Amino acid sequence: MKNRTLPIFLAVFVLVAASLACSFGGELSLSNARMAFDEDGAQPTSVFAPGDAVYVVSDLANAPVGTLIVSKWYYVSVDGVAPNTLIDEANITIEEEGFTGTVHFFFPAGSDWPVGTYAVEVYLNGELIDTVNYSVQ
Repeated sequence: MKNRTLPIFLAVFVLVAASLACSFGGELSLSNARMAFDEDGAQPTSVFAPGDAVYVVSDLANAPVGTLIVSKWYYVSVDGVAPNTLIDEANITIEEEGFTGTVHFFFPAGSDWPVGTYAVEVYLNGELIDTVNYSVQ
């Protein structure tokens, strides 16, 4: 009888350990930064019209409470504006433990962007993760 109990105990132990490992999630990451027409990033694009809403969307995984995501928006090449001039900066602080999902920053429709090229830098806890370029035509 004792010989049969040990394999069952080991199997239960392995299942519990695996469940605990999954519940703690993985490593914090921010990836797949992209420009889009929508907050979910389901309509990606790199070209906008002057009156379009403009979104930058990223996939965030395993974020603890207090994780900070920052976007910095720049004019790259726009008539009458010095190259690489900062337009705006915004941030999101995660308030849900273990958050996994999309995060987005945006300018609403009707912002009337001048024709030209632009860039958005996306930071995770102060570290530059990606720079996404787009144009307005």
